[in-house]
Amino acid sequence: MAPKVLISDKLSDAAVQIFKDRGIDVDFQPDLGKDKDKLAEVIGNYDGLAIRSATKVTDKILANAPNLKVIGRAGIGTDNIDKEAASKQGVIVMNTPFGNMITTAEHAIAMMFAVARQIPEASASTHAGKWEKSKFMGVELTGKTLGVIGAGNIGGIVCDRARGLKMKVVAYDPFLGEEKARKMGVEKVELDELLKRADFITLHVPFTDQTANILSRENLGKTKKGVRIINCARGGLVDEEALADLLKSGHIAGAAFDVFKEEPAKENPLFNLPNVVCTPHLGAATSEAQENVALQVAEQMSDYLLTGAVTNALNMPSVTAEEAKVMGPWLKLAGHLGSFIGQLTDEPIKAINILYDGVVSDMNLAALNCGVVAGIMKRANPDVNMVSAPVVAKEKGIKISTTNQDKSGAFEGYVKVTVVTEKRERSIAGTVFSDGKPRFIQIKGINIDAEVGAHMVYTTNEDVPGIIGALGNTMGENGVNIANFTLGRSAAHGEAIALLYVDEPVPAPVLDKLKETGLFRQVKVLEFDVA
Repeated sequence: MAPKVLISDKLSDAAVQIFKDRGIDVDFQPDLGKDKDKLAEVIGNYDGLAIRSATKVTDKILANAPNLKVIGRAGIGTDNIDKEAASKQGVIVMNTPFGNMITTAEHAIAMMFAVARQIPEASASTHAGKWEKSKFMGVELTGKTLGVIGAGNIGGIVCDRARGLKMKVVAYDPFLGEEKARKMGVEKVELDELLKRADFITLHVPFTDQTANILSRENLGKTKKGVRIINCARGGLVDEEALADLLKSGHIAGAAFDVFKEEPAKENPLFNLPNVVCTPHLGAATSEAQENVALQVAEQMSDYLLTGAVTNALNMPSVTAEEAKVMGPWLKLAGHLGSFIGQLTDEPIKAINILYDGVVSDMNLAALNCGVVAGIMKRANPDVNMVSAPVVAKEKGIKISTTNQDKSGAFEGYVKVTVVTEKRERSIAGTVFSDGKPRFIQIKGINIDAEVGAHMVYTTNEDVPGIIGALGNTMGENGVNIANFTLGRSAAHGEAIALLYVDEPVPAPVLDKLKETGLFRQVKVLEFDVA
């Protein structure tokens, strides 16, 4: 029987035809996604679900989808999909991360022009027959300084277009290396420097714990008087109320927003303010982008349903079914090793060096590399996956090298990951035991044996008496149960580390108490996806 796919949002006719041409039984109901009850009623009949942003794939929808194998999102954002519930149910979530980059970047540039020359207000005035020529005094872009927050795929395109407009471009991106910045023709700066110098500021970062409210009231107050703010990335990156106050005071000359903290945005502090341009999340709204992502998602879903090939999956590695049987535990290990270093590294990464030893050296190293790199990059971009991670790393100028060698130690195989920054190198190694469980076996050259847990505490210190007592007492006094406890040291009285596997997230005040003992050089909470 042919696989059956439901398209519950508006997708191009060409995408529907791709499914048909590939032998997929496709049911095109572009308005069904708006009716969550009806969708929950019928979703159990389908192997695949192709959507855009209107369909919300909740845990309730997934609970009614026993036959569903794949969800394909035509576009990059997957906030409308409960990915955790999908993973638990074994449903692959795919997106098309690169189909709308040009379109979104062009919209940001268009918004910058619009706010610089007050085009929407001037247009409305002229339509009203007022001819207020002297009222709309604009500014040129040529020679102005553009501050780009986030110089990844879309931000990089904006930088290129801005340089073509003869603008000076400064970029803030913790993961942008100096060499990559030079190749892009931009000046890499810290955020405060960007705020102080920029005539225009445009945001191109995902919404994460690190980027939420990145333009807070405090940071907006640091901006150059007369600056104009453009946000075509994600709502919640800018304190909208603070921005409205600074627009009213005249400190900020204008703003152009395509995204808002609450969407659909029926009310907002920015609405009806002079020289504020607002559009209803049109970043990807061009016929070319819509066509591109629709065609891509149709091809990807067809490939998976017919051959098992996985492309641009957010919750599954891109490996064949045969490889997955053997590589599954090693892929998990690769992700954990990358995640460990990624959570500890705040500086721009220059290189990632991966060593495969023993049995693992004969596996699909390309897929394992992707697992490592995705683990590292997820701290900065939660939407990154095993397919897009190497592309993102390349865009940031990160060099990835792989070495494989015959068995050289006590383990049948192991993986060692080293990250190189301007300031330091960090390394971690791990293996897979016979029970299929990944283990950390070395950190910073110090041998250990640590199980991987969802919530872990990592500390570094000088090897002195009292460390075990400080850790145990502090956790115990604050109701944090330790499931596993691993210590290691380079030599007596030398550098030492501890890795605690705890049952629940550790509150910040508990970490503060550890730091207050004065015994630890570093105290860090690490989180791992062990599902």
